[in-house]
Amino acid sequence: MKNLNLLWLVVLLAVFWIINSGHFDFLLLSFGLISVIIVIVINQIMTRVNEEYQPPVILSLRLPFYISWLGKEIVKSNIDVIRCVWQRKPAIEPRVIKVKASQETDLFRVLYANSITMTPGTVTMEIEGDEFTVHALTRTSREGLESGEMDRKVRSLEK
Repeated sequence: MKNLNLLWLVVLLAVFWIINSGHFDFLLLSFGLISVIIVIVINQIMTRVNEEYQPPVILSLRLPFYISWLGKEIVKSNIDVIRCVWQRKPAIEPRVIKVKASQETDLFRVLYANSITMTPGTVTMEIEGDEFTVHALTRTSREGLESGEMDRKVRSLEK
């Protein structure tokens, strides 16, 4: 299983380098190869030092579905915030709320916290264990967090 994860990491890093580079000359491809090797060596050292370490690449087939769902939520939240701001009487109801996170690892808690912050109208202000302090700009954004849908989506990536 570890070899498969290592292979996936190598493939993802190489593809990421090629997509961002866009050039196929020898010099840039060799820089990419050197970069991938350095990251793999660091990953192997971290794995030996700390058995709980996970590379910051989520190797899940569910990830593309989560990213598309998050993109849709970002667009919906943008529209909601714009609507609230441009109304004659703005419907902004800022509140600071506490949200429970059900993720087991720090990596996925951070993914959840960052997903909250990426969604317009919400900002994760503090993380204490499994509880996030979040500033929500509108009632809709607050209700969206309290429904726990994003928490469940991130939790499903962890499995």
